[in-house]
Amino acid sequence: MRANILQKLRIMAVTVYATLRITLIVLYKVNIRGGYPRWYGDKWLRWWAKQLVDAVGIDYSIIDPHGLSIEPGKRYIVMCNHRSHYDIPLSVLAIPGSVRMLTKKELFKVPLWGKGMTAGEFIAIDRNDFEQAKKDLAAARAKMEDGIVLWIAPEGTRSRTGRMGSFKKGGFVMAVESGATIIPMGIKGSEKVLPPKTLDFVLDQKITINIGVPIEASGYTLENKEDLMEAVRIAIAQLCGEAGEMADTGAVAGLRQAPFLG
Repeated sequence: MRANILQKLRIMAVTVYATLRITLIVLYKVNIRGGYPRWYGDKWLRWWAKQLVDAVGIDYSIIDPHGLSIEPGKRYIVMCNHRSHYDIPLSVLAIPGSVRMLTKKELFKVPLWGKGMTAGEFIAIDRNDFEQAKKDLAAARAKMEDGIVLWIAPEGTRSRTGRMGSFKKGGFVMAVESGATIIPMGIKGSEKVLPPKTLDFVLDQKITINIGVPIEASGYTLENKEDLMEAVRIAIAQLCGEAGEMADTGAVAGLRQAPFLG
């Protein structure tokens, strides 16, 4: 059901309220109280995610046949297809542990919100500056080593077509160099909630979040990272319902030609 004007206003009001509240809370804790324990940030991030998901009435199911658990001392990267603005709150609700996102640096320039993301341990990535991007990925690796479960969209940005695009190499280089465990995840149906470049919210959608078998990046090297990229792409394609596309050799070729970050 498409939201009417009053429902749209309510959704936007909830989104702004939840985002502003969590932003002010973490900024207060960092700048006035000197910091906060990570579990406290996790609690508020899940609160924020639930507010956004409930506002549009998403009915989501988490399919985790392998019983994902986050072991202390290990490094984890969640790699997921990215079709919707709602993929991030859905991922926060689906993945255990302290989930944080690798996010394009432009969002960190938004007044107040950008500072809130920094205070909330989100990590900026400069997709237009190769040298800065390497520094950003090193900072992301340090966060993983400190217990953060890093969420990455390997496509680099949100799909405008509802289909997966080519993968970028940066996250895979970091995964190999840090010996991380990659958790492939596929979200099916999120693109129906809010089509790109519109405010046409569609309420009460059923969405499935499929969590796949972890892939150990330590079994790969930088020389054969393309094999890791292909393995993860195949896994995500199966999890999000695009497995048929992997029969198209052009899709794999596009993966191999993907630039580092751009």
